[in-house]
Amino acid sequence: MAAEQEQTDVADLTYEEARQELIDLVARLEGGQAGLEESMRLWQRGESLAAHCEAWLDKAEASLSPEGASDTEQ
Repeated sequence: MAAEQEQTDVADLTYEEARQELIDLVARLEGGQAGLEESMRLWQRGESLAAHCEAWLDKAEASLSPEGASDTEQ
C-alpha cells in the first residue's frame, strides 16, 4: 500500500489522506531502515504532503475568518 500511496498525485488527496501518509512517511524515515535514495524520495514526498496539508489548513482558516466569510458570501 505504501507504494500505491506514493504514486497518487498529492493534489488528489484529501487533507486526512495526506496527513496520514505524511505520518507514515515520517515513521519510515525515523525507523532508519530506508537507504539514502529511498530516504530522499520519501523526504521529497513528505515535503509535498506537508505543503498540501498547509494549503488545506490555510484555506479552511480563511473561510472561517470574518474576511474570508464575507468573500464567500458575495
